[in-house]
Amino acid sequence: MRTLLAVLALFLTAAAPPQEPATVRVRIVTSAGNITVALDAKRAPKTVANFMAYVDDGRLEGTQFYRSARRKGNPSQGFVQGGIGTDARRMLPSVPLESTAQTGIHHLDGTISMAHGPNPDGANCNFSIMVGPNPGLDARGPFKGFAAFGKVISGMDVVKRMLAMPTGGGRDAMRDQMILKPVQILRVERLDGKAKPTGYVKPWLIGPAR
Repeated sequence: MRTLLAVLALFLTAAAPPQEPATVRVRIVTSAGNITVALDAKRAPKTVANFMAYVDDGRLEGTQFYRSARRKGNPSQGFVQGGIGTDARRMLPSVPLESTAQTGIHHLDGTISMAHGPNPDGANCNFSIMVGPNPGLDARGPFKGFAAFGKVISGMDVVKRMLAMPTGGGRDAMRDQMILKPVQILRVERLDGKAKPTGYVKPWLIGPAR
């Protein structure tokens, strides 16, 4: 009986999908330098899993950091934003918002956070990195805020350089915040855990029809 239970336990362990470690480190290789982030898969598991699906599929390769939102009165602070932009070919299904009220991860200096539009549950893979604290992005009252899910552990000098880059264009909340010469995201590399690609098609890699 004990042997049977041991075999069954071994089978279930082998059949279960690999779990993310509590902290997943990721290196973002850009044309301005490298940024390494540590993602909190314990407190923000859905947001981290969503981000890592984009990483493991290579969906962030060839994208950009395109936004620098400098704080009025203190332009050395704010946040930079990058990711897939509006490229629907790269998008995966969105996940429900894991707010700061749920996770306890707040928008402090170096925090990485998932961006979203009017629908707080509609995030795909545009993300922001804080330079200085941005408590206005945390959940408060009826405002659900944004999903903070990790922090920069090296490369804040690169983030600060991006924040200082010349900007213009844009509209509404992004008015005058678009980086005039966007920073290229060359690749994003998983440093911990086992890659779990989705297996979905990659239409952005398909060349034009002949």
